[in-house]
Amino acid sequence: MSLKHNVIANYVSQFYGTAIGVVMVPAYIRYMGIEAYGLVGFFATLQVLFQLVDMGMTPTLAREVARFRGGAIDAFTLRSLMRALEGIFLALAVAGACVMIAGADYISASWLKAQQLPHAEVRDAISLMALIVALRWMGGLYRGAIGGYERLVWLSGFNVAAATGRAVLVIPFFIIAGATPTTFFGYQLAVAVIELVILVSQTYRMIPRMEHKVDWEWKPLRGVVKFSLGLAFTNCVWIAVTQTDKLVLSRLLTLTDYAYFTLAVLVASGVTIIAGPISIALQPRLTRLEAEGDGDGLVRVYRNATQVVGVIAIPVAVVLSFFSEQVLWAWTGNADIAVNAAPVLTLYALGNGVLALCAFPYYLQVAKGDLKLHLIGNLLFVVFLIPALVWATWSYGMVGAGFAWLASHLAYFAFWTPLVHRRLVKGLHRRWLLEDVGGTFLLTISAAAAARWLVHWPQERIPVALAVGALGMGLLAIAAGASSCVRGAIRQW
Repeated sequence: MSLKHNVIANYVSQFYGTAIGVVMVPAYIRYMGIEAYGLVGFFATLQVLFQLVDMGMTPTLAREVARFRGGAIDAFTLRSLMRALEGIFLALAVAGACVMIAGADYISASWLKAQQLPHAEVRDAISLMALIVALRWMGGLYRGAIGGYERLVWLSGFNVAAATGRAVLVIPFFIIAGATPTTFFGYQLAVAVIELVILVSQTYRMIPRMEHKVDWEWKPLRGVVKFSLGLAFTNCVWIAVTQTDKLVLSRLLTLTDYAYFTLAVLVASGVTIIAGPISIALQPRLTRLEAEGDGDGLVRVYRNATQVVGVIAIPVAVVLSFFSEQVLWAWTGNADIAVNAAPVLTLYALGNGVLALCAFPYYLQVAKGDLKLHLIGNLLFVVFLIPALVWATWSYGMVGAGFAWLASHLAYFAFWTPLVHRRLVKGLHRRWLLEDVGGTFLLTISAAAAARWLVHWPQERIPVALAVGALGMGLLAIAAGASSCVRGAIRQW
């Protein structure tokens, strides 16, 4: 499949999934109430925390599928690895769901601070969350296999359909069955079952068939265990860094205040989600180029992808941070949400903008199969960041978490990214920083600062939304003009 087509398909599905999720939030709050939406935020945290048991297996499978397509391994090796990983995933999914269901009563009574929702309603919702999380985690394995095959156009179409089912069709279900947390998560459970069945079916259409049965055994894991454990450590650190604040705040805040925090983080996540389609398409392509020994092609694709992500992610991050209150008011029409969530959105949006660029050295290390520096860098994150993040969150609440999030990623970008580049590709970092990142960032943030000083905002919601949209398009045009890759593509078109 064409890298361009894969990237476009990923952007369509990711943009749609993000947009439909964001657009539907005011409807959820209107039907269920702001406190019940706090449970939705807690559910999102549980989904990410469950990734701790992944142990790097999903990205390892995606990488091995890409290596199979590049001729580095044979069909039997791939099929044996797939069977081994399926058995492990199933066992961990069942165990994880049972643990969460067993702890549902404690979480609802002692951890979450519900003020209006009945205890039984919260407990039953958490039990349903456990089943949904396990099913969606199983589906991630098959998404990884499909991504490794670069069948991302199909996967993007499926993700659009799944997002529509989860986010939009739940509203008619509310009207029929009632808008409670239990009905919401019961509906999501049914959708998760359907998703998993379709993903399994599609994966087995692509994986080569064997003449004889492939039994489950540990042996296929031996060749990838080192790489998988490296990714596992990285994944654990990543989850600790990204979810510690959310877990601590779910204990400290009331569900209503936690909902404000969740709303802000949701909007800020649009920055990283915008960069996601590039990474999904980029990783298997970089891995294949490395397997083929095409170093020049690898660097060219890597730098061009950085510029494209910068052109899109930097303007979005700047708009969300510089005009956070206006964005929230235009989105929800709720002044309380705009005022309470704006400071958090400002800090998390800036942090996510830096994060979108910090991720590129990781993609390069995965392609090279050398995660030594990544492991060391993440170990430093564990040692220094997590205590600071817990202290900031415990002492200053949502705003403290936002400052810790932004500061950590600025430090990583400034000190660790150059080390990774110098180790893997000599002479890359200076060109990458000045030519691929620096110009786009400086021009975009300067223009946004000027607009913040000059623009006088109207009071009505629709004119505010139009003004934010116009500012975003203007900043996008400025960022595109700063990118040599995008300018070249425009000239070709």
